[in-house]
Amino acid sequence: MAERVQRPHLPPLAGPNGPDAGVDDAVARHLRACRDFSAVVDAVGNRWSTPSPCSEWDARGVVEHVIGFHDVLLLRPLWLKPHRPKSDPVLRWAVTVDAVASALQEAGGRIVLAVPGASNMDIARLLPMLTTDVLVHAWDLAAAVGAPASLDPGLVAEAYDEAAGRDLESLRSSAMFGPPVPVPDEADPVTKLVALLGRDPGWRAP
Repeated sequence: MAERVQRPHLPPLAGPNGPDAGVDDAVARHLRACRDFSAVVDAVGNRWSTPSPCSEWDARGVVEHVIGFHDVLLLRPLWLKPHRPKSDPVLRWAVTVDAVASALQEAGGRIVLAVPGASNMDIARLLPMLTTDVLVHAWDLAAAVGAPASLDPGLVAEAYDEAAGRDLESLRSSAMFGPPVPVPDEADPVTKLVALLGRDPGWRAP
């Protein structure tokens, strides 16, 4: 469950644009990616301290990162604060997913949300980037614990196109991820996506 913070009488989400089918599709895609991530989270078991392909994080750190960027980029700007337990990463992520789903459904397909006290939120631009990050970190987490990453092939293909269209060099210079890893042209979509974003597709936990 998530509560409104600081602004108890926050008006309904609104924007200059009415409902847009493309935004509804982006919302549905993001929630599907979150479900894929949830499946990996549920498979971790007691392996939360296992190293991940992201050298600064173990398995738990990957989950906390995904929780954190949803907080910073989506939930906090909408004055939402999920009530999460402190010590259970599975429940912490489950509460986050519920809050994200509620926030996006409340948006009602609007392209731009008017956020009191902050800049307007362009859902059409924000969600595809978040979706790509969720999918890649699902792979990171699966690789860390040796679990299958059963990612939606359509989502992965769209995520690859989204990532390839970004200014990746500026993101690499900020150390968000490393240089692309060469893979064969015939590699599967997941391999191409994670390699584009600096992961070695053959990485295994030590």
